[in-house]
Amino acid sequence: MQRRIRRLKESGLIEREIAQLNAEAMGQDVTFIVMVELHRESLDQLETFQRRVVKDPHVQQCYYVTGEADFVLICITPDMKAFEALTHRLFFENSNVRKFHTSVVMKRAKVGLSIPIWP
Repeated sequence: MQRRIRRLKESGLIEREIAQLNAEAMGQDVTFIVMVELHRESLDQLETFQRRVVKDPHVQQCYYVTGEADFVLICITPDMKAFEALTHRLFFENSNVRKFHTSVVMKRAKVGLSIPIWP
């Protein structure tokens, strides 16, 4: 089994191994889905925003998307006060953020990053 895993890593099929932690047990009880629209969408502005959010430990996932928003973020915090601080840090203090819309996750029905492998 270890040889197979090593070959999959070497071939690039396995990017990294992770442990999925229990968010509630870790005190990170509130998950948010945030749609972000920027004023300017030059390559430099997009990369600047992306670098900023990727560095923030409360941003679990960051997607550059098409449609009404430029980015979709999945964020997790211990409470609303911590999320408010995140909004100030990432959005209100960034003059290139035109607007953002937030949805609070009521229940995690499925969480994962697995990819189906068909025989």
